[in-house]
Amino acid sequence: MASIPTSEPKAVYYEAVGRRKTASARVRLHVVKDEAVTIDGVSIVKGGITVNGKPIETYFPGEIMKKMIAEPFRTTNTMSRFAVSIKTVGGGLNAQLAAAIHGISRALEKVDKEKFRPILKKRGFMTRDPRTRERRKANTGGKARRGKSSPKR
Repeated sequence: MASIPTSEPKAVYYEAVGRRKTASARVRLHVVKDEAVTIDGVSIVKGGITVNGKPIETYFPGEIMKKMIAEPFRTTNTMSRFAVSIKTVGGGLNAQLAAAIHGISRALEKVDKEKFRPILKKRGFMTRDPRTRERRKANTGGKARRGKSSPKR
């Protein structure tokens, strides 16, 4: 009798998308049973965060950015419960950071809606910041609202 090859069980994770301006971040909170989990060839330890395959320290430099991205976890007391992988696209570095925070908050909401949603909503993490760049209109002098200068003589 031939043995049936058993595949490794699928990783359990919570996924959400966060957005800010033109940046979007796809966040996955992986539930880790051991100390580390391998995602896309990158090993993430419990409580660790990778952004686009790089550690958080290299992608978002500075202590302030690191504290900002950990704030939803600190608010909900889930600091070392998940291994986090984030894929960001578009916008600048600060917009990607805000999109990642929004995505983390939305993923944490899926973990326990009754418990985490009111806390995160009160802190303002669940609100998507809709402020985008205004498009340039025709017959303006190069900017969105600037009028053309007309000569007087």
